[in-house]
Amino acid sequence: MRAVGVHADVVVVTSQVWQTSCTLVRGESEAFVIDSPVLPAELEALPSLAEQAGFDVAGLLATHADWDHLLGRLAFPEASLGVAETTAARLAAEPGAAQRELRAFDEQHYLERERPLSLGQVQALPVPGRCGIGERERELHPADGHTADGMVVSVPWAKCLVVGDYISPVEIPMVSPGGSLNAYLATLARLRPLVEAADAVVPGHGGPLDREGALAVLGEDEEYLRALGERGADAPLPPGRDTAEQRHIHGENARAVGG
Repeated sequence: MRAVGVHADVVVVTSQVWQTSCTLVRGESEAFVIDSPVLPAELEALPSLAEQAGFDVAGLLATHADWDHLLGRLAFPEASLGVAETTAARLAAEPGAAQRELRAFDEQHYLERERPLSLGQVQALPVPGRCGIGERERELHPADGHTADGMVVSVPWAKCLVVGDYISPVEIPMVSPGGSLNAYLATLARLRPLVEAADAVVPGHGGPLDREGALAVLGEDEEYLRALGERGADAPLPPGRDTAEQRHIHGENARAVGG
């Protein structure tokens, strides 16, 4: 796990697994954690890291309901968890899914955790909307397409945008069950002006990007998705992301869009 400060009030932690990102955001008197690292040791270290950085964690946010973004409660079991209304609906429709997928991952990799994952009562947040952190507010924007649910979180005072599983420098766009190519492209179109106004963009997988880097990845992703819709499995992968694992994801994408 590595941690990097992109602003005095924003620290990004990147997991060793899938480069999953976790973002700590500080307001005037309290802090929130967006998404989560994956490995048990990383989650165990997160509270100490937050304390050392002067982040008094009061709550959690998850950009969407994929299990690897929902593990914050393992690090902060007493913290409230806020999600988009679409994510709350998905969690209600798929009871226990995150826990089962986490157990399967742990069994595959011989991992042990101190406690099972308990999401408890989640707070459904209206999106688009705003979410307070002390006297400051974060902006919440809809982000579907990768899945049927999701949101991105803008931190205006830090000019930072946390985008969930979009604009990744290490992973191609993934059209998961419940997602759609057209919705994905619509989300990228909504994200473009937000990225143009940001100094730092935090993808769900991969390290933080500056504005220019994020816009470059966004453009590549739009080009890939359009080609996927037109050419299916014959669509070329984005530059620098043509690996065996990404080709596997590409094959799943082609089947999802009927190409």
